[in-house]
Amino acid sequence: MARADNSYSRLVNWLKILLPLSALAILSTLFLLSHSIDPTQAIPLANVDVDALMREPRISAPDYAGVTEDGTALRFIAQSARPDIAHPGHTSAQMLQGWIDTPDGVTTTLASDAGKIDATAGQVELVGNVVLISSLGYHVETAQLTALLDRTRLESTGAITARGPFGNIAAGHMLLTQATDNTGTYVLVFNAGVNLIYDPKQ
Repeated sequence: MARADNSYSRLVNWLKILLPLSALAILSTLFLLSHSIDPTQAIPLANVDVDALMREPRISAPDYAGVTEDGTALRFIAQSARPDIAHPGHTSAQMLQGWIDTPDGVTTTLASDAGKIDATAGQVELVGNVVLISSLGYHVETAQLTALLDRTRLESTGAITARGPFGNIAAGHMLLTQATDNTGTYVLVFNAGVNLIYDPKQ
């Protein structure tokens, strides 16, 4: 029994010496085989012009949502926006999109190349390749459109072309607003020289 204990003790003593030496050998091998660092292979940093950002501050992916006095839900988002330092409350936006959900269940979506938000006047101006799509079946295109933020009023500032349930429409003006008959409905009106090409299959 004493011989077995002596053998076990000798084994433990040898392991106390061999294991640390083995660890040192492994670490030395790792250092010897490691590659030198090439600073040219570092991950490139983003090319950001800090001075330009200071001169022209931008907001990425701004998102505005609200409800008008008559209960219409509004939401506008943009790819980027830049506040006008000289005119507080004015913001220009790029790639503007909007959604207008009136209480009668109609959804109107908007899109334009650019836009301007005037918080003082409470309105959004969509400019450049403006597209309006109504869940009633209308697809309207125009150059410029203005939407109010405090009440439901969406108005073109010039001529429009549209496709609708009854055919193709060309007009000098378009207006989406609440009906004046106190029924709580909303109307999309085309006026100022309306030209309709009737096509019931469209």
